[in-house]
Amino acid sequence: MLIPQLMLLRKRQRAETDSLPEPAPQRSPRSVRRGRRWWRRQITNALFLTMGVFCAGFGLESFLLPGGFLDGGVTGVSLLLRQIFGLPLPVLIIVLNVPFMIMAGRQLGRGVAVRTLLSVLGLAVVLAVVPFPIVTEDKLLISVFGGFFLGAGIGLAMRGGGVLDGTEIMAIYLSKTSSLTVGDIILSFNIVIFAVAAYVLSVETALYSILAYLSAAKTVDFVIDGVEEYTGVTIVSGRSDAIRRMITEKLGRGATVYSGKRGYGSHGTQPSPIDIVFTVVTRLELSQLKSEVQQIDRQAFMVMHSVKDTKGGMVKKRPLH
Repeated sequence: MLIPQLMLLRKRQRAETDSLPEPAPQRSPRSVRRGRRWWRRQITNALFLTMGVFCAGFGLESFLLPGGFLDGGVTGVSLLLRQIFGLPLPVLIIVLNVPFMIMAGRQLGRGVAVRTLLSVLGLAVVLAVVPFPIVTEDKLLISVFGGFFLGAGIGLAMRGGGVLDGTEIMAIYLSKTSSLTVGDIILSFNIVIFAVAAYVLSVETALYSILAYLSAAKTVDFVIDGVEEYTGVTIVSGRSDAIRRMITEKLGRGATVYSGKRGYGSHGTQPSPIDIVFTVVTRLELSQLKSEVQQIDRQAFMVMHSVKDTKGGMVKKRPLH
């Protein structure tokens, strides 16, 4: 849930810097187009931030708050303090996220910090003003769908270049001054939250809260990566040329062929030269690729791994905006 978010924020920061309108006495057609793209990007960011704020507010007000369940990160701390001390949630969300807004300005740029401020303020206003209905009283549905809508809201805000929960920014800051990774810091932070919830509230509440957190984390990944997540596939086969032609001609995807050698076999044979095919497809195309390779060579050796992002070539990932 974490690394894709950070990669997305940094990529959007670079893209916005590149697309800023160039100050010039006489603007060329190219600078005009760049200016238009910049304004379209700002409008799109605002739409995604707005949808994210309302979706997260719906998940909190209609599910998690009535059920008394928590989430991970700063949102989870806010919910926990609300249940212990009875403080208003909008105020807690603003106050606890202020340090992370400052970190966002230092780590990810002023643009991200401003959008984070607007996102957090917007969420606080929505929680204080908008009367969301209570959808269900079933604890399992509350934890699953509360996490789903909250995660969707966080993911949409990330697509808009903002942050609704500053835990990831804190993890970046601390990872630079310690030997822990970003994932280690986030995991440790959430373990403390759920352990305190189990001690102060109840073990059952903590377990349902963990389920809500897992649902939110998976939803954030889905919203950021989309359905068409990339998969890199390495194919070792004696019929590599036929497989290459199938990928480029039938699937319409690019392929890279590089030379290799077979390792020692079960009978101790000497390594022999062989061409290795590498391609990148979307998750929706992976099943067809495996089926086509099996038809060409049932003994083909395939290695598949997730790819976070690509640039150039023939892979076209359909963006959410």
